Amino acid sequence: MITISLCMIVKNEEKVLARCLESVRDIADEIVIVDTGSQDRTKEIASQFTDKVHDFEWIDDFAAARNYAFSLASMEYCMWLDADDVVLSKDREEILQLKNALDPDTNVVMMKYHTSFDENGVPTFSYYRERMIRNRAGFLWEGAVHEAISPRGKIVYSDAAITHKKSGPSDPNRNLRIFEKLIAQGTKLDARQQFYYGRELYYHERYQDAIQALVKFLDSGKGWMENNIDACRILAYCYYQQNEEEKALLALLRSLSYDAPRAELSCDIGKHFFDRGQYTLAVFWYETAPAPPETTSREPLSLRIVTDTSPIYSCVFVTIDWVKLTRRKLTMNWQGIVNHSRPNTSPTNNTLII
Repeated sequence: MITISLCMIVKNEEKVLARCLESVRDIADEIVIVDTGSQDRTKEIASQFTDKVHDFEWIDDFAAARNYAFSLASMEYCMWLDADDVVLSKDREEILQLKNALDPDTNVVMMKYHTSFDENGVPTFSYYRERMIRNRAGFLWEGAVHEAISPRGKIVYSDAAITHKKSGPSDPNRNLRIFEKLIAQGTKLDARQQFYYGRELYYHERYQDAIQALVKFLDSGKGWMENNIDACRILAYCYYQQNEEEKALLALLRSLSYDAPRAELSCDIGKHFFDRGQYTLAVFWYETAPAPPETTSREPLSLRIVTDTSPIYSCVFVTIDWVKLTRRKLTMNWQGIVNHSRPNTSPTNNTLII
């Protein structure tokens, strides 16, 4: 059986920390808590679960803090969580079985990360993260913001999942502030950080700056596939805000050079044509959304297990609008889509007759 050090960085997490630690009490052979400046009861709560509670002066660098936490680990593998993460009982059993069965030559264990949920608590958006990393094998966190470890060597994909239960809003300006501090210091952002910098600029409605950042990211040719696809979508949204509609469409179409179209991408392209009265083209793209070709990507942080069906439902209703506009009758049976993607959804009204 392999051993696990749970390594966490925390700050002012008194509302959720006990919930997180209680959920992994049976999994972790060691718990390392690194506090980056709490002013509440976070350290007191952490001390109820471990005597390994350490301080780290916050330097606007998440990777530095996580690397410090990992450096304090003494077990064979380091596992990380955020304070508002939990391990549900079924996933706890999966991880316990993994501890017994994992080949000790494994370098990285990837686990699903559930980050969005429907009204019944069923995950609607998930992706893989590097969750357990072999200790003292040369792995380091990189990135002051949206930090990550690049997996290498023997990688295992587990069926276990971590559930993210966000308790409240974070500082909306923090990430952009850190990026601009790095740039002011002369730091050159790597491709992944460049992508997130462009996304932050978009969130802050600095569209022209976002366009420059995202074009620079895409032109570098060094981005992960899913980040490339996301960058094309965000770039298009920026162009729409600048009333550069043709450039927006070209940005959306550029995403097709990286992989088969995602459902939400097909909807975006369909909406472009629908808004301009080109209904035949709109329907073509909407009809590609419900069942796009399956992707086999297993790159780090891949969104290949995305289960969010909201773009599909948007496509349904926009297509219905088109049908009404052209006074045609159409029967669309979405039963299979709903049953596949939302098994707990009632079949009532899944067949739409216009």
